[in-house]
Amino acid sequence: MSAEGTIILYDLPSQEPCRAWSLNPWKTRLLLAFKDLDYKTEWVEYPDIRPKFEEHFPLPEGVSLYTIPTVKFPDGKYIMNSKDIAQYIEEQYPEPSIHLDSPYIRKVMIEISALFDHTLGRSLYGVVLDRIPSRVLNPRSAEYWIRTRSEIVGKPLGEMTAEERGGKVLWDNAVKNMAELTRLLKENPDGPFFEGKTVTYADFYWVGFLLFFRRLGEDVFQKLISVSGDVEGSENVHLKLLEACKQWSERDDH
Repeated sequence: MSAEGTIILYDLPSQEPCRAWSLNPWKTRLLLAFKDLDYKTEWVEYPDIRPKFEEHFPLPEGVSLYTIPTVKFPDGKYIMNSKDIAQYIEEQYPEPSIHLDSPYIRKVMIEISALFDHTLGRSLYGVVLDRIPSRVLNPRSAEYWIRTRSEIVGKPLGEMTAEERGGKVLWDNAVKNMAELTRLLKENPDGPFFEGKTVTYADFYWVGFLLFFRRLGEDVFQKLISVSGDVEGSENVHLKLLEACKQWSERDDH
């Protein structure tokens, strides 16, 4: 594909060495790699997202924020939101299909939404809140994150209790959803994907989440795997899925 045909993926940078880390951009990055599309990454710090995009396209009706991922296609079209990006890519580049009609997509989304409920003290959202700025973000984005997420949870992140940051209750609450994701991955014994040998966008939803937690640190990633209700080691279905998708996740720095 010529330079004029290159897709631009706008992603959030990390501390050096700069690598992909965020859940939603990971879904798009995996999809671009799966489709073998020619793309390049432009890194955008959190406070620069709005000024970066507002001169290029208006916010869609009913949407209040510019977000990452955003993709610029070769025809100059900008699309924001990983779900909308996936739909457009599937329409424009249908082979190989990512099977957006798979029932597993909704099933996986339900479990991730429960795992990541924004109610402080109830879900794994608390685990990531102060680890993202301290372990991942550059200073300007870290300041933005701390300020905006403090507003979301209704108090300074520095005042979160140890329990809210990842205590026993949070991980106990995650067991049910992790067990369901384990069951879904085992439903088609041919594996390693949710639909057995067939890759669907559901796989990228869940792999994006796993990669996100791994980027936050092996401590929280291993804790996540430990509450999955599956065997330890390489035969764990979540680790097998990660390994199967490694061919599309290896490119994480450009």
